[in-house]
Amino acid sequence: MAPTIDVNAALDIARSALSAQRLRHSLGVAEVAARLARQHGADPERAQVAGLLHDYARDLGGARLLGLAAAEGLLTEQVEEWLPDLLHGPVGAWLLRAERGVRDEAVLSAIAKHTLADPVMSPLDKIVYLADMIEPGREYPGREEIAVMASCDLDAALLAGLDTTIRYCLERKRYLHPRTVVARNHLLRTLPSGRGV
Repeated sequence: MAPTIDVNAALDIARSALSAQRLRHSLGVAEVAARLARQHGADPERAQVAGLLHDYARDLGGARLLGLAAAEGLLTEQVEEWLPDLLHGPVGAWLLRAERGVRDEAVLSAIAKHTLADPVMSPLDKIVYLADMIEPGREYPGREEIAVMASCDLDAALLAGLDTTIRYCLERKRYLHPRTVVARNHLLRTLPSGRGV
């Protein structure tokens, strides 16, 4: 089934809503997501659309993100009140539905889950999460290894990405969102070879 929003419409939305820097990043995410989708048998157009729109709410500011999340019942953990930027995924998905009429549940799910991950992730959810981490504009130790892994094994790459995010937060004494930890533990438990033991 074709996505309910096409790439050109998503690009128009991205251009109207994002700063030049955020648009460059989103174009990179869209390109990587489409490539990963082709490699893993997912819908490249949906992946491209989700990549273009994943940061729709990223520049709203903490107070607005928190206010919208509270008003729409999107708050799930106290850490989101301390770090409202973590809410830009679910708030972005909600705003795209409310303001722009996006109804593609697969695309909205990938947007909502791209920041924190989730214990239940579709291949498209994983692709957008990883594309956001490995698009060429990103620079951090291990990015290239995760990118190579993502071409072969989404779950192994997702685990490496979650480990990298958690390690980054621990090293800088930053808050961890419980959903990211639960997502990692769930993934570890479902991977073959008993890696979580």
